[in-house]
Amino acid sequence: MSTADAKGPASPSPSPSPARTPAMWSRRDHGPLPWLLLALTITTGLVDAFSILELGRVFVANMTGNVVFVAFALAGAPGFSLGSSLSALAGFLVGAAAGGALIHQVAGDRAKLVRAGALLEVVLVAGGLALVAGSGAPFHALPRDVIAALLATAMGVQNAVARRLAVPDLTTTVLTMTLTGIAADLRAPNRRLALSRRGLAIGAMFAGAVAGAELVLHGDLTAVLAIAVGLLAAVSVCAVIAAQGPGLWRTASGGPG
Repeated sequence: MSTADAKGPASPSPSPSPARTPAMWSRRDHGPLPWLLLALTITTGLVDAFSILELGRVFVANMTGNVVFVAFALAGAPGFSLGSSLSALAGFLVGAAAGGALIHQVAGDRAKLVRAGALLEVVLVAGGLALVAGSGAPFHALPRDVIAALLATAMGVQNAVARRLAVPDLTTTVLTMTLTGIAADLRAPNRRLALSRRGLAIGAMFAGAVAGAELVLHGDLTAVLAIAVGLLAAVSVCAVIAAQGPGLWRTASGGPG
């Protein structure tokens, strides 16, 4: 009997595992976060459309543009509201500070962070909606500035939360670096996946802005903010459900705290 026969039949060599298809976002690292953040990006388009078209050319999410608008108002350019722009800037900073406090309270649990941030946004945007419904357009200076401050505070919370979550290409409030990445990474590996991610982010904000503008131009002011509240409530519910189950994505390392 040969040595090979004595040892018995050779065990079959393991078949190579199939290559993993790269995904736009790693399910292991980010779970449902990308889709929740895309919903928040749509919300950004809605509220910025409302604020630009109805509150006197003021951004409540894009603070780069708002700083420029403050400068225009100080220079006396017609059509720009200094009070609303300053109220939005102040509200955004307050919201970002509140978002920072939430980050420390949840102790690194990303599901709980999205849940807490979205719930706080629901309260703030619903407050703005109540003021819009109670005041009616055209808005006097005081309700206009308070509405701008409430919406900007919500966007400040959102920006702080998204910054901490650090999901690639999903800041939810600004697209400058997203657009830069599209052009700058044309020769990068996996550029198709990056382009897909960035395209979704741009499309989400664009869709929100188009919907918001259509509603404002047709006089449905409360509908714009009501849809925003509905989206935020949906994100909150999804985050509550996600927080009930385990997942490595919940404690994956995010951005700066």
